[in-house]
Amino acid sequence: MQRILVVDDDPEILSLLKRGLSYEGYAVETASSGTEALTKAREREPDLVILDIMMPGMDGIEVSKRLRQASDMPILMLTAKGTVADRVTGLDSGADDYLVKPFAFDELLARVRALLRRRQPREREVLRFADLTLDTATREVKRGNDIIQLTAQEFDLLELFLRHPRQVLKRDLIYERVWGYDFGGESNVIEVYVRYLRSKLEAGGRTRLIHTVRGVGYVLKE
Repeated sequence: MQRILVVDDDPEILSLLKRGLSYEGYAVETASSGTEALTKAREREPDLVILDIMMPGMDGIEVSKRLRQASDMPILMLTAKGTVADRVTGLDSGADDYLVKPFAFDELLARVRALLRRRQPREREVLRFADLTLDTATREVKRGNDIIQLTAQEFDLLELFLRHPRQVLKRDLIYERVWGYDFGGESNVIEVYVRYLRSKLEAGGRTRLIHTVRGVGYVLKE
């Protein structure tokens, strides 16, 4: 049974998510503060964390940063703050996905399933393009001899590009293959993730590999 830690200072949301996720077959623990969340995560590492941002004391951004320092467990952020800047801040802290309140429970479930699928063991395959390599089993990414640390979502996006080199990938296809559900017009999410990938892949003055095809999508090419 996969374990999910739900962190929120709103008892109604905690109750709703615990009841709904338990009904779907997950083992659910809850925490009502950032400090409690870190303690429970250390004691028994969950398979996924659903994390509210706006909490008194230690907020979700700080919790996410501390969790990410110690583990690669998937983090799904919940927040009432839905601007592009807010999303970027959440993803910057180490979160893998970001859901704005109020949300549909079915959409939350879809995102949970998508994040947990990436934790399943896979047959090893090493994908290569130029000086970039990606190991699907160990989830290790290198550019040359340098290891690049990616979140789960960044890894899946890069894997999609590496499986379709020199092909222009439309945004709709990226949404479908990486997120696995209808994103409801939140088109800026792909741009945010591509920007993060570029910043990591191009660190140290390395050449750009992911290029924008305006009005269409993106392509991996020299």
